[in-house]
Amino acid sequence: MSTEERVTSDLFPLAPADGVGHRELGPGAILLRAFALPDEPRILAALTLITHDAPFRHMVTRGGFRMSVAMTNCGTLGWVSDRSGYRYAATDPGSGRPWPEMPPAFADLAARAAALAGFAGFSPDVCLINRYEPGARLALHQDRDERDFDAPIVSVSLGATAVFLFGGLRREDKPQRLPLRHGDVVVWGGPARLRYHGVLPLRADATSPLGVQRINLTFRRAG
Repeated sequence: MSTEERVTSDLFPLAPADGVGHRELGPGAILLRAFALPDEPRILAALTLITHDAPFRHMVTRGGFRMSVAMTNCGTLGWVSDRSGYRYAATDPGSGRPWPEMPPAFADLAARAAALAGFAGFSPDVCLINRYEPGARLALHQDRDERDFDAPIVSVSLGATAVFLFGGLRREDKPQRLPLRHGDVVVWGGPARLRYHGVLPLRADATSPLGVQRINLTFRRAG
């Protein structure tokens, strides 16, 4: 084992599959098991306010297909999709109003997770909020709509367990399959920033704190 590998192992020890801890997924990428659990009450309270002002909706792809995942946003920008393409917009196309402000609890959680993964100073301006119900999925893709790839992606899982696909820099690279549970956080940036990722069709899991649904908060720096 190299010196770099030993240091990485000391900083980010592999966690048991069902335990609490950190697991390195490759250079620039880490899984933080249960990291968001202490923030759960603040996060869920803020989420209720956001979705009241900007309800979940099923957007349409460039090809005209309805996405299986329902979405909304908060922050100064929001990710949107329609027949004209994928992009960030300052206003909610459903209401014409600015997206809800990003709650301090959201920004704080994202910044702490990013710092622990080695990306200090992360200040997200977008939180894309996805709601998965049984059968909903997300195909392998790269996050390429942002202007600057220097900032990491921070992804927070809440509710039902999902299988996260974390691939390589090429679509054909075989992805890792990672069960993400309530409170888990994945951070990827630097050499991992453009790795392909997705989510397998969600299975019904009524034992989760949110019932059969899964909520995913994805923090980005887009502007």
